[in-house]
Amino acid sequence: MNIHYFQHVPYEGLGHIETWAKENGHNLTSTCFFNESWQIPELSEIDALIVLGGPMNVFDEARYAWLVEEKQFIKAAIDEKKKLLGICLGAQLLANVLGAAVKPAPNKEIGWFPVIATEEAKALPWFSELFSIGPTVFHWHADKFEIPYGSVNLASSEANKNQAFAIGDHILALQFHVETTLADVQILLENARADVMPGNFVQPEAALLKDSALAASQQLCNGVLTQFFR
Repeated sequence: MNIHYFQHVPYEGLGHIETWAKENGHNLTSTCFFNESWQIPELSEIDALIVLGGPMNVFDEARYAWLVEEKQFIKAAIDEKKKLLGICLGAQLLANVLGAAVKPAPNKEIGWFPVIATEEAKALPWFSELFSIGPTVFHWHADKFEIPYGSVNLASSEANKNQAFAIGDHILALQFHVETTLADVQILLENARADVMPGNFVQPEAALLKDSALAASQQLCNGVLTQFFR
């Protein structure tokens, strides 16, 4: 597949997704909105779109004018039923384009916390199976999305109810990160350490850098990507 991705800041990249794509023979191209020379491809050139995370919110169009064109492209990709995977900010952008509210979350969530499949997730059996035991995944967000009309509410965590949604087999939105590597955590801390303020669902820096959950997280990432992009 020709998989294109939207990257919003230099320190939130593909992580393990890049490894998976190369191992499975997919072609990767990118739009990096932090570069002045960013370009959006022709929709006909791509089979799938991944929208990554970032520190901005979906309404920051006055500060980040490219959000307008990004949302327009996402809407066009949805209309053409391209495969779309949104992660963190990317998931919120999908929700926003689909008409759902995006707003501050009840709890800022930073760290390694479990998410568990909802009862409704049985409508997407592969997701329900992967998340039935409540795998530990990486979170770094302060906003949340409501579930768009016509979507399946897939997962929740103790801190925040809405963690994932899907529409058919072509849209998947994850508030959390399955792609994160230890290097990703380190570079996030270098660039956004001020976000790590004491809170009920904010882990201290030492806990963020523990690698005990990484192997299982990468296996989960492989499972999600293989099932979604098949």
